[in-house]
Amino acid sequence: MSNSISSNRPGGGIKWRWPAIHPEGRKFLLIAGIVTLCFWLLGWGIAGWLMLGITAWVGAFFRDPVRITPTGADLVIAPADGLVTQIAEVAPPVEIAGPDGLNEATMMRVSIFMSVFDVHINRTPMAGTLKKLVYIPGKFVNADLDKASEENERQHFVVERADGVRIGFTQIAGLVARRILPFVSMGATLATGQRVGLIRFGSRVDVYLPAGTTPQVLLGQRTLAGETIVARIGTSETIDGIGQ
Repeated sequence: MSNSISSNRPGGGIKWRWPAIHPEGRKFLLIAGIVTLCFWLLGWGIAGWLMLGITAWVGAFFRDPVRITPTGADLVIAPADGLVTQIAEVAPPVEIAGPDGLNEATMMRVSIFMSVFDVHINRTPMAGTLKKLVYIPGKFVNADLDKASEENERQHFVVERADGVRIGFTQIAGLVARRILPFVSMGATLATGQRVGLIRFGSRVDVYLPAGTTPQVLLGQRTLAGETIVARIGTSETIDGIGQ
């Protein structure tokens, strides 16, 4: 997929286009389509309509839209589409704590819950080198619960900028999710907003912000992976909002 460069300068325009289906989802879409066709050929009208709806949902679940990622050295960009359900000061996960990870001091954690209707391609919130990639098998409790960060199947990432600033984020499987798929490997050089993984089917991503950084998103706000600014590194200004 080609890269897009955008600007807020006047005089330009862009057309809407259908999002692509990620290669990981094409086999599921093909299977659902074949089952739907078989139902119709057998004359199973109700089952055929039901499978047609499921086929459309499978295609929508694995959609991989182009995102326009804001550029800026200190920007932290959302790694997932979804709802900001938790903002808390916590210790970093033990698997990525310590001197070669996020150290031991408490950090601000922003949790983004992805429903089965959200885009499930996850992206890196900051450019840098992938210093740690740790997969942990676990349970499949509701990803919206706080204990999911410690009990569920999950995959941790630690990305380090050239100046040594590190950020962590974690893919967490949920009730329906049964597989976490990475697209990158240890030592990879990542660009902000680059696709790094996928979770099937409904889950959560936690972002651990560097010291002195306060989230610039609000509880209940929806984010877009690769586009929404979650924080600015070194900015500790608190913001408020109103539901309307």
